[in-house]
This record gives sequence, C-alpha cells and structure tokens, in this order.
Amino acid sequence: MAAICVFCASSRTLAPQWLDLASTVGAEIARRGHVLVSGGGRVGMMGAVAAGARTAGGYTYGVMPQSLVDREIADTASDELVITDGMASRKNLMIEKADAFVVLPGGLGTLDELFEVWTTAMLGAHEKPVVVLDAGGFYGGLMAWVRGLAPSFVRPAALDLLVVVDSTPAALDAIEARAGVGS
Repeated sequence: MAAICVFCASSRTLAPQWLDLASTVGAEIARRGHVLVSGGGRVGMMGAVAAGARTAGGYTYGVMPQSLVDREIADTASDELVITDGMASRKNLMIEKADAFVVLPGGLGTLDELFEVWTTAMLGAHEKPVVVLDAGGFYGGLMAWVRGLAPSFVRPAALDLLVVVDSTPAALDAIEARAGVGS
C-alpha cells in the first residue's frame, strides 16, 4: 500500500472528460488498496478524484489551507482533512505524506506542484515516483518543450525521473513498479 498524492485542477468549470478522468484515477487508487493524498478540495478534478476514491472504498487524506476552507470549498467528507496556514505548508505536507505522485491535467497550481516534486527528486531530496498522466496529449507541448531544454538546461537524468503515461492503469503500474508496492 502506498500513499499516492494526486495533483490536478480544482476549477469548477471543467469539461466532463476531466472530471471522469479524476474520478477514474481515484477509484483505481482505492481499488489497488492505496491511500489518496489530495489538496482537500471538493470541487473540480480535486473533488472528483476524492469522491472516486471513496466510492471505491478508499481512504482519503486531504490538505487545505484555512483561506480556502473559509471559501467553503473543503472536502469535509475526507477521511482525514488537515488544515494548514497557507499554500506552501499545504504543498509541503502533501509531499511529506505521499509515497508517490500522479499529475493530472491542471493549471498553474498543478504545474507548480509538478515542478516542485520533480525538482526535489532531481536534487535527491526524495526518491518518490513522479508520474504525469498525459491524458489526450494534455502535457505533450510541455514535455516537448522541457525535452528541448536538455542537455543545456535540464539534465538528461532529470528527464529520466519523470514517467509520462497516457492511461490510468499505466500510471498506477508505474508507481507500483517504482515504489516497490503492488496491487
């Protein structure tokens, strides 16, 4: 069993395909016996991934800053909801509690989280798997741009730390293989 942190969009106005993807990822995490670590929101993909995990009998651990709780978007149905004093402490706690990371489509916050866990892995601060689920080619342009930065600005070894897949099963398989846990 692993604690898998999912980074994804929390926007309220997303196409159903993204909400379905998040729900499927949450359900697969639970089906395989893992714990979901999330940003603790009840809206957008963040809410869908947690609801998907709970629907499949999984345990959800949410982390949310007080400022967002005050906006009434907290996932109060989380099995455990930890309130932090800000966004930085939220991200740090999510990273600390996780054994692995799955990055779903998202915006600036999701990109911040992706680059944080990828950079800290490259620096040797952790050895936790970082998997990007490139559903529908969402991250294709970004990945091409980053690969173009090698070798001058991004070490080839850093590129090897990031696993890019295009399906939910492949994302969980990659985590289980790299984290040494099974379904």
